Formats: sequence, structure tokens, C-alpha cells
Amino acid sequence: MINAAITHLAQQLNQQFKNNFQVLEDVVVVSNLMELDGTVAPNANNKLVLTLVNIEKDNMPYRLNTPMRGSGERQLVHSNPLYLNLYLMLSANFGAGNYGEALKTISQAISFFQQQAVFDRHNSPGLDTRIEKLILDMENLNIPDLNNLWSLMGGKYLPSVLYRVRMITVDAGAIVQQVPIITDPSQNLEH
Repeated sequence: MINAAITHLAQQLNQQFKNNFQVLEDVVVVSNLMELDGTVAPNANNKLVLTLVNIEKDNMPYRLNTPMRGSGERQLVHSNPLYLNLYLMLSANFGAGNYGEALKTISQAISFFQQQAVFDRHNSPGLDTRIEKLILDMENLNIPDLNNLWSLMGGKYLPSVLYRVRMITVDAGAIVQQVPIITDPSQNLEH
């Protein structure tokens, strides 16, 4: 589910670059900037790199878990879905004198996500069926927090922007309980 959400955002942004700038290859890649051994990720050179930097549980309830009718006189109670916020860093990894291109490219990406901050099945038909919608919010980081994040990522600062992606739902659909259905509302439950 997480991979589907991030990949979808990268595909949408790549399509926007292809439509507006007639580029043939993908500009956006889903990747780390650095490999675990400290070397630069080979597929991230001269690209906008979309990197997952954090996953957090969203404690805001969006919908109630309602029982569904099962077989016979029982209702099925499913496990509650888990709502996640994904924090995605979009970094312009353009070197060798391409700093102007880095700024132009990241500006275009910010503009696209500002114009289309919500992705659902109406405006984004390729969205994975397990995902209801994705909502992007740009996050502000102060300089010390930005320094800490880049230190954790193992890289040197690049022009970048951090987004919180809300409404990622992980729902295993597991049945956790079967409860009897009350069929006679006039039945007195008091003893």
C-alpha cells in the first residue's frame, strides 16, 4: 500500500513533466539518495528523488467500524483500519553545474502539488483500489530540523521540500469477532 501510494505520486508528477516539457524519460524516481554503504544511489543522478522519510499513525478517526451481516444470525466485526501519514522528501539531485535546472524542476513539482493536492479515483483513475485518496500538505522545517533530517538521510543538502501525505489506509479486512443479531426489538433484555 505504501509503495503504491508513493509510486502513484511519482507517476503523476512524471506525467506532468512529460506533458508540459516534452521530456521522454522519467524526471522523478522513488529512491534513497544514498546507498547503505554511503555511495550515491546510481538511479538518482539528475533526477527529482522522492524518498520516504517517516511513517506515523494518524490518530484522527475518519470512519467508524460498523458490523456487516454475516451468515445466519451473526454480524461480522472487522478489525479497525490503520490510518497513516507518510512523510515524503522531494529532492532535486542535479549536480555538475545544473543547479538552475534543480531549482526549475523542484519549482515545477511544488507548483503541480499545489494545484493538485488531492488524488482520488475521480481525478486520478490509476490510483490503487485499496487507496481511497491521498492528500498532500507541504511541511515546514526549521533549519535545525532540516539539518537533522539531512544528517539522518546521509547526504548533503539539496533543494528539497517535505510533504505529509494523509489518508493512507491499511485495512487487512480481518474478521475479529462474530456477534449475534438482535432480531426482535421488543425483546426485553433486562432480567
